[in-house]
Amino acid sequence: MTYAKRVAVGLAALAFGAQGALAQDVTVGMITTLSGGGAGLGVDVRDGFQLALRKAGNENLRLVVEDDAQRPELAVQIAERMIQSERAQILTGIIWSNLAMAVVPSTVAQGVFYISPNAGPSALAGANCHQDYFNAAWQNDMLHEAAGQHANELGYENAFIMAPNYPAGTDALTGFKRFFEGELAGELYTQVGQTDYAAEIAQIRASGADSIFIFLPGGMGISFMRQYEQSGVDLPIISAGFSFDQDVLPAMGSAALGVINTSQWSPDLDNEANVAFVEAFREEYGRIPSLYASQGFDTANLILSAMDAADISDRDAFREALKAADFDSVRGEFRFADNHHPIQTVYVREVVEKDGELTNEIIGTAFEEHQDVYGDDCSM
Repeated sequence: MTYAKRVAVGLAALAFGAQGALAQDVTVGMITTLSGGGAGLGVDVRDGFQLALRKAGNENLRLVVEDDAQRPELAVQIAERMIQSERAQILTGIIWSNLAMAVVPSTVAQGVFYISPNAGPSALAGANCHQDYFNAAWQNDMLHEAAGQHANELGYENAFIMAPNYPAGTDALTGFKRFFEGELAGELYTQVGQTDYAAEIAQIRASGADSIFIFLPGGMGISFMRQYEQSGVDLPIISAGFSFDQDVLPAMGSAALGVINTSQWSPDLDNEANVAFVEAFREEYGRIPSLYASQGFDTANLILSAMDAADISDRDAFREALKAADFDSVRGEFRFADNHHPIQTVYVREVVEKDGELTNEIIGTAFEEHQDVYGDDCSM
């Protein structure tokens, strides 16, 4: 089921600093997943984005939100409608890399900016990079590279690795293997949206592995962890934040406790912008924000910072304003590489219980000033 929601933002400027917007009108089309097993991710991106708009009080930004239902063909249809009927100058919101690959190239070919709050397929960071495509989250491999690096520090030597068979899944395992120095007890691709992992857990049990690396975002991770907890297999799990963040932890319950995962953001990250964001998000929505909510929030503030510096009708100036990333990111230090993907710190986190809620705490740093490897293939 799909639906459209239009948001006209006209509240007075609150905390986080008023953005002195120029006299311009900008329509942003958000295509994201709001139904099905991946809905929690899209809801959080949307909520984080809308929170930033309310805090800024910018009356010149019009947001149109539609549900892609995690279907590439629907995402393409929505993108065309937003560009042609809604006259959107910017598109954003896509969670899943296969949907991004279906939408982004045609979007930028039509002279529309695309700013990703999540999906970061390797193809769009390298040979198929584009001057009007920006990723405000990460390149897909990045957090998995950090997991591979930290697996070495934990002394793992024989890991079983698993991810769903779509672009982000292949990027995930590629990223982990790029830095992991041990052997692989097994490498397995599962179906996107899979809910039964009995066969995979049996393979893990028989593999002789000393650890498991998984990338299973949304409902896939919930299903796997519930079954894994009851399987009797007790190998340590290392992952990236996508599979163990606030969108899924309540549903995973005790199965997630102690899992080590990597992320460029955490709710306990101690900087002024993040402390204020976490407080405001909890007050507004009654829950701890997730990694996805933080990325939605940053994406909105990136767009607002560009609107503050340039009129979108001057595409060159607006593009440079986006590249400057002149806003206070909730993740702290953040800047774009030449391929318009972030250079940033990646942290190591552990799932803990705090005040009766499951959440993540930073326990270390995997990388500082980390950049993806695909920029050398980008011609910009």
